[in-house]
This record gives sequence, structure tokens and C-alpha cells, in this order.
Amino acid sequence: MEQGDVIELLDTLYSMISEAWGVPLGNDKCIIEREKALDLINEIKASMPSALAEAKRLVAARDEFIGNAKKEAESLRKSSEEKARSMIEEQEIIRIARSRSAEMISNAEAKSAELRRVAGDYVDDVMRQAEESLRNSLETIQSAHSAVRTANGTRPAAASSRRDREPEEKDFISFQ
Repeated sequence: MEQGDVIELLDTLYSMISEAWGVPLGNDKCIIEREKALDLINEIKASMPSALAEAKRLVAARDEFIGNAKKEAESLRKSSEEKARSMIEEQEIIRIARSRSAEMISNAEAKSAELRRVAGDYVDDVMRQAEESLRNSLETIQSAHSAVRTANGTRPAAASSRRDREPEEKDFISFQ
């Protein structure tokens, strides 16, 4: 579901609440049909972006990737050390081995740092987008909530008794 569908569902929920019957003697309270409201809320929850789940997956993948890069760097370091030990008898070979070992370690660390940076930037971007999406959704809900409070700012007329109320209270949700 797209973000526009969430807005439509929130508009429907807003309309349902704003057009609901007032509760006698209940400031800022109204009666709405529980099943309809719950269905709308469930649809909204189902249509929220999956960016948070994706961000968690990316963080786990990044951590795994960094772990693998560290293992590879350690493996390269150990391999370089073993090669250097096997060539210990000839100075020129030792010098070359040390140079290559340092270069391989440096390259592996640079590659690991770059991959860490790229993965971090990507996760940061996904998290920022998720925050924006959630912030927008929260602002929409807060705006709707404020509008409902404003719309129900006047006191409803008191009913003669609790028995006079229709329909039965168990079929509705009361909002404050």
C-alpha cells in the first residue's frame, strides 16, 4: 500500500470520529463503531512502510559484512606473516614479503573502512527516510487527534438517563 492510501485511511478514521455521536456528560468523548475503527487501524498498521525492518536487516548485513572484512584482513595478515617467516633466510625476499604484507593489510583495512563508511551512509539514509516517514505519519495522526479534540470542544447535550442511549455501549469505542 502506498502513503496516499494511509492518508485516505486516516481521513476515513477522522471522518468517522468527527461525525460520531457525542457521549452524554462526556467532554471530548464520542461513540464510534469499534469494528470499523479497528479495521481502519489494522489497515493503517499493515500499510506502514517496512523501512524499519529493512533498516534492521541492513544493519545486520553491514555488521556481517564488516565481520567478514575483518576476518579477511586477519587472514591476509596471517598469510603474509607465514610467507615472511618462510623466506627468512634471504634478506631481499624478507624485505619484499614485508612490503607486500603491509600493502595487503593496508589495502584490506582501507577496503574495510570504505565498506564500513558506505554501509553506514546507506543505513543512515534508510534510517533518515524511515524517521521522516514515521514523523509525517505521527504529525498526521496528531493533527487528526487535535482536530477531533477541536471538533468535540463543545459539550454534548446530556441524555435523560444511561438507558436512553443507543446503540449498546459494548459495540463502540469511546475516545477522549
